[in-house]
Amino acid sequence: MQASDVMTRDVVTVSADAPIPAVARTLLAHGISAAPVVDAEGVPVGMISEGDLVARDETARLERRDWWLRLIAGDIPREADFLTRIGRSQRTARDVMVSPVVTVSAHTPLTKVAQLLGEHRIKRVPVIEAGKMVGIVSRADLLRAMAVVEAGEGGTHGSAPHHGFLDDVLGMLAGGQHAETAPATSPVVAPPAAASLTADALRHLVADFHHEESRHREMERRAATRRQEALAAEVIETHLTDEIWQAHLHRARVAAAAGQTDMQLLRFPNTVCSDDGRAINVGSPDWAATLRGEAAELYARWERELKGRGFHISAHVLEFPDGKPGDIGLFLVWGDAL
Repeated sequence: MQASDVMTRDVVTVSADAPIPAVARTLLAHGISAAPVVDAEGVPVGMISEGDLVARDETARLERRDWWLRLIAGDIPREADFLTRIGRSQRTARDVMVSPVVTVSAHTPLTKVAQLLGEHRIKRVPVIEAGKMVGIVSRADLLRAMAVVEAGEGGTHGSAPHHGFLDDVLGMLAGGQHAETAPATSPVVAPPAAASLTADALRHLVADFHHEESRHREMERRAATRRQEALAAEVIETHLTDEIWQAHLHRARVAAAAGQTDMQLLRFPNTVCSDDGRAINVGSPDWAATLRGEAAELYARWERELKGRGFHISAHVLEFPDGKPGDIGLFLVWGDAL
């Protein structure tokens, strides 16, 4: 049996730009706990569930700044101001979805589907054909298929292959062993007759494998790009408030008391810089002129209030994906070594 035999064809989806309240209403209206998130072309770019809506909030989305974690812990009292910010949140499905999404093709064997669910600890996978979503397979679909197979055996002879299928699916769902590492006593589905095997068939399998691998890599790249674009837009549009600045100063005191000589003020995508981080990467003396949004305001606040008190500020490229500048860190420095 394969994915197309058990998948749900009428799939409820939500747009990546759908506001969180609209997503919640969709899940409630259809009585479902999760749905694929699709882009403008209908291609799944993530999954969103009840847990994502309930467990994630504005602080989780901004947790790249560790001072938010202290805020949550109660080290930085913000009560009314913080709640006001939450109320103004304009989050969309893209902000809280889990991505990249794991998918299968219509011809993926159910044992492979079960393996993916078990390995990734997920409950459902979209089914993709020719770049379009044609269905979705959930754990419940697999269990119903197993029930049908078991009922069909009806005590007839020669049912070992069916039991092999049932054991394989149950094992995969539980994150169990692959067939090649299963105990020798486990029933095994008989391999196809040698006469039915051709080199052309194997070449098609190889081509399918590479196609799936390439598609998954592209989807992962697109999802990562969207996340970086959203983070960059957020930093560019965010203004440095007095409350946030005071929170940074509080963190600096805590860090110094712990023996640290510097502190990261902000981590942001290189695209926040007008030159994509090139000036920072080469150590150009005018790197600060390339900053935008919150990063630029942090630099200006340092220059206005802390520079004359012996503080320094620096910026470093923190990672180099594909050999190019990635995320950048802006640091407040008070130690002797700069």
